[in-house]
Amino acid sequence: MAHRANWKGFLRLSLVTCPVALYPATSESEKISFNQLNKATGHRIKYLKVDADTGEEVPNEDIVKGYMLDKDVFVEVSKEELEDIALESTRTIDIDEFVDKAEIDPRYLIRPYYLRPDGKVGHDAFAVIRETIREMNKVAIGRVVLTNREHIIALEPMDKGLVGTLLRYPYEVRSEAEYFDDIEDVRVTKDMLDLAKHIVNQKSGSFEPKKFEDHYETALIDLINKKRSGKPITPKERPAASNVVDLMEALRRSVGQEAAPAKAAKPARKPRKASSGQKEMLMPIEGKKPKETAAKKQATGRQRKSA
Repeated sequence: MAHRANWKGFLRLSLVTCPVALYPATSESEKISFNQLNKATGHRIKYLKVDADTGEEVPNEDIVKGYMLDKDVFVEVSKEELEDIALESTRTIDIDEFVDKAEIDPRYLIRPYYLRPDGKVGHDAFAVIRETIREMNKVAIGRVVLTNREHIIALEPMDKGLVGTLLRYPYEVRSEAEYFDDIEDVRVTKDMLDLAKHIVNQKSGSFEPKKFEDHYETALIDLINKKRSGKPITPKERPAASNVVDLMEALRRSVGQEAAPAKAAKPARKPRKASSGQKEMLMPIEGKKPKETAAKKQATGRQRKSA
């Protein structure tokens, strides 16, 4: 496997058990990230762990966890004490129940993981659990400990493996009443609905993630490449705000705009084709350069450029 597992343990359905490994299904590492620098020197900013009162740096071995009861009043908890209360889900994902996917409120979804057999043993038991979930058309609900906290995990079949989605606990989900109760009750007329439905029908399509482009990421790449090559940075014009007050008129205009011939509209740009690492770049960026240009990069001294 190319990536290291976030968790290894056992998947258990009643008496059927198999060793499994859990891997992140998503990644943020391909996105451009920035370091904080000292504007005067260009050096990176370094964060130190210091005592809030003395200002002296504290080594990691002298740092313990503490729960704040009151201002400057803490209950210290040691690593050993936390290990003593370790739950069974630290090493085992026990399937507790099966539910319909439609019953899971999307607000409870956190992030997806891939679950697969760990090693050469247990593939038969894993297949039995996977195909049972698939045949029953259900989602299996279990518990797993990640980063020292127990999480609910929802398991679904995907190809030859399982996708496990971490779920929030009820106390982590805010009530909608606080935000929705003061929304005015507005009567929407049939004519408005008909026009809006017409717009929806014109824009209807299939969900294809590959056709979406991260425009902000592309703009960041363009900005960095321009600054590296010493080109001037010109701010883009912001779109003017629409001043349509009549809702029916806005709907009618929208219908007309969507129905306009393709030749009257500005030709749509084809989305950039994403590369295996991230996407095409005008110039290689340190840490994100294409493999074919990495070997050609000559060693240069540190250099700062500004627009």
